[in-house]
Amino acid sequence: MTARISRSNHSDQCLIAAIDLGSNSFHMIVARLDQGEIRPLERLGEKVQLAAGLDDDDYLSEEAQQRGLDCLRRFAQYTKHLEVGKVRVVGTNALRVAHNRDDFIKRAQEILSHPIDVISGREEARLIYLGVSHTQADDLGRRLVVDIGGGSTEFIIGQRFEPQLLESLHMGCVVYSQQFFEGGTITSRQFQEAYYAARLELLNIAAPYKEAGWEDVIGSSGTVKSIQNVLLAKGLTSTGITAEGMEELRKYIVSVGHIDKMMLEGLKPERVSIFPAGLAILMAVFDAFKIDRMNYSEGALREGLLYDMVGRLRHEDVRERTITALMKRYHVDRQHARRVARHALMCFDYVADQWHLEKVDRELLNWAALIHEIGLDISHTQFHKHGAYVINHSDLLGFSKDYQQQLAALVRGHRRSFPLDLLAEFPPGLATRLKKLCMLLRLSIVLNHIRLDEVLPEYTVTAGPDWLKVSLGAGWLEQHPLTEADFEGEKKYFAKAGYQLIAE
Repeated sequence: MTARISRSNHSDQCLIAAIDLGSNSFHMIVARLDQGEIRPLERLGEKVQLAAGLDDDDYLSEEAQQRGLDCLRRFAQYTKHLEVGKVRVVGTNALRVAHNRDDFIKRAQEILSHPIDVISGREEARLIYLGVSHTQADDLGRRLVVDIGGGSTEFIIGQRFEPQLLESLHMGCVVYSQQFFEGGTITSRQFQEAYYAARLELLNIAAPYKEAGWEDVIGSSGTVKSIQNVLLAKGLTSTGITAEGMEELRKYIVSVGHIDKMMLEGLKPERVSIFPAGLAILMAVFDAFKIDRMNYSEGALREGLLYDMVGRLRHEDVRERTITALMKRYHVDRQHARRVARHALMCFDYVADQWHLEKVDRELLNWAALIHEIGLDISHTQFHKHGAYVINHSDLLGFSKDYQQQLAALVRGHRRSFPLDLLAEFPPGLATRLKKLCMLLRLSIVLNHIRLDEVLPEYTVTAGPDWLKVSLGAGWLEQHPLTEADFEGEKKYFAKAGYQLIAE
């Protein structure tokens, strides 16, 4: 498989890849970036059913983990030669809920040699819409996109390339198969129970979505594709999916009574076991949203990952919009925040080599500096803790859940005592890097504490294994006693964290 790509006429520098660790299947797409356009080279998908390996306490079984790791070993033949930053790997609902996800992720990253991000439901919805919108004509006005996965279902209303409403509900074809069609039996009552469970999930979003309205409805998952293929094979539709066609499918599968007796042309063998659950969910969606017809799109999460990656390579980063919106929502002093960020990055550049910090660390420090004061909008007392809470519990588009936790840790640690207990929850190497980034952020804040555009002297910053030194020039601190007092206070906090702060 590797030779097919690496021996092409195009350099590996032009290749990008995306891997979607879904609750039902793992998917990978490898593409070539050519003249700013994405040209797919390979698409691979394997049924893993990670969600089926979750026990009653939401722990992934070893068997399920091994299914996923075996699949990734095959995917790795395509991606192991690609540089970091050219491969995006994301986990969705099964990994969102699994309490032992870190164990699986650690083993998976060793196989892939690329980081894995577990994304929130709304971030998944955003990426799905991005994938759909780049594979559909953009002249039909507002569209509703529905993606039925193994563990969750995403709903998006958007226009052209911009999502306007995003939601993710905890219902999926693998989860519902286990809950309502255990053992493969299919009765009218079981199907009705699955249908009404989905209708109950949809109650909270149906009204605002219908109020927003749409001109076109797109489905983007394997479930939607399977239902459309079966309807086409049976002659129940000439294009798209209809409620009438699905009702005929419901009657048929209830009449046969078991998945082993289902004879449906157009349905892949690996999707037979989850077909009844997927059909029940989609019928509930049709009725809740009063949909007449749904068309299928090949574009989905993995394509969205590619386009999001290309956007970042071109510095068209949705995370910038997210941070800007967060600053606006919590009335951040933008001038001060940008001043702190600018000096934090200057300090970073001085010590990056000495402290073995990387580009991704610089990026994280920048975001943290821009939003370190969002907690002030809640209360001045303990505002660093309020800010960290907001970041940890918000849906920040463009950011993975793990990245949000790191961002929250920096905001939590930008003042008062270093949050050593919190940092200890991260892997040791990451915890050390976060502590160092906290120090650089705190240094920048001290330098800009008086919140005025006073010209600072040309200073330098140096660092060692357990110390950080800022050189401001002879006599400057004596002439600025407030800043000098700030540094004296910081020295005590640094010392408790095991570092020496030197200011001269």
